[in-house]
Amino acid sequence: MMYLDHAATTPLLPEARAAMLHGFDIWANPSSPHGTGRAARAALEDARERVRAALHWPGEVIFTSGATEALAIALSRAQVDRRIISAVEHEAVLRAAPDAAALPMAGGAVDADALAAALARPGRALVAVQMVNSETGTILLPGAHPPAIAATQAAGGLFLCDASQIAEQRALPDDVDMAVISGHKLGGPIGVGALLVRDFGMLSPSGGQERGYRSGTENLPGALGMAAALAATAWRTTADQRLAFRDRLQRAGEVMAPGAQSSHIFAVTSPRFSAAALLIRFDSMGFAISAGSACSSGSLKPSRVLLGFGIEPEVARRTIRVSLGWSTTAAELDAFAGAWAAIHA
Repeated sequence: MMYLDHAATTPLLPEARAAMLHGFDIWANPSSPHGTGRAARAALEDARERVRAALHWPGEVIFTSGATEALAIALSRAQVDRRIISAVEHEAVLRAAPDAAALPMAGGAVDADALAAALARPGRALVAVQMVNSETGTILLPGAHPPAIAATQAAGGLFLCDASQIAEQRALPDDVDMAVISGHKLGGPIGVGALLVRDFGMLSPSGGQERGYRSGTENLPGALGMAAALAATAWRTTADQRLAFRDRLQRAGEVMAPGAQSSHIFAVTSPRFSAAALLIRFDSMGFAISAGSACSSGSLKPSRVLLGFGIEPEVARRTIRVSLGWSTTAAELDAFAGAWAAIHA
């Protein structure tokens, strides 16, 4: 099976596996005061520093059980009065902030006029926007200083960036107040993530571990594995090879990529086959792909995210997601591009 569903989860990097094995050897509770506990604490703090260094993050790092929990902490405990999200955020954001105001998209970015109007309402706001969309690969926050962050902070608000699909890229926007990462999207283990917060004063504390901002014994092997994955940046394909692959798919279909495009997630529309038919066909040919994010790929409805980008429902029903990762090879790209062309010949 040629695995091209890395946006759902990606294989564990060898460096992450080795780091986790070390974590299992120093298995004590990092909050325990005795010598073995202190050794575990030292390893945990070293992992925290390595996460900061890999992401060039000047603030605090709170280890969580994954991106979903990190988003829930940020959205429920930020020192704000209300929440604003883009219309194409992950389901985890919608569940954590069901009453948030949703902003329409203008091409591949949040509508600037709608954001300005939302920020003008009374009360301090938290604005949540993905860095890279998990279904289309659209970069929603391009560059070091995205205008949406500047507008939010000028209005006195806080900005939360979901960087779960950061993949090979390691640069967060310079000005973001909070960011979320997911271990298993980076080549680390499932069951660990982090909330990056510029200052703890932006959050209400909850007591317990992680400086009192997250309860529960820390997942030391997971934290070590995620830190090691962040430091391991070598992919088996280059960005140029991946974008050339996108161009080959474009010749037999259409790559739905509003705005700036990442080089590892592509929403590809067939001119005549439904997404369900394509998934079955490609699975029988030995390719693992998906139709949207893993949390909603079983739905028979058109993708909410694709509709949020302004893609027509009948087009959304013919759209699949092909997502690449560190282990993807040039040979796999060639094989899938050939199969895509053959199906549409």
